[in-house]
Amino acid sequence: ELVESGGGLVQAGDSLRLSCTASGLTANYYSMAWFRQAPGKEREFVALVHANNGSTQYADSVKGRFAISRDNAKKSVFLQMSSLRPEDTAVYYCAGGAYSIYAHMYLYWGQGTQVTVSP
Repeated sequence: ELVESGGGLVQAGDSLRLSCTASGLTANYYSMAWFRQAPGKEREFVALVHANNGSTQYADSVKGRFAISRDNAKKSVFLQMSSLRPEDTAVYYCAGGAYSIYAHMYLYWGQGTQVTVSP
């Protein structure tokens, strides 16, 4: 099970840190990613971090503003979001699976946490 936290309502330009904690699975074996889904839109890739070597990838839309990290000892992954924009408004999902930007490559999903950025 993956459980996200840290979402909320912020203003444009603010920062927010999302957390995702795994339980009941060997999360350290999986690459971890964040996806997001805005109303009326498809789920899209945001960022991912490799299971072992810590390598990362980001969507172009968040590159330079968001940073993903993980703490294997705590079975947790984080998404530090800075310079937030109204277009970042979405439900953010944590996922565990293969090192991929494609959602279907992920086996485990959290329930999502809402991030709302006001102008």
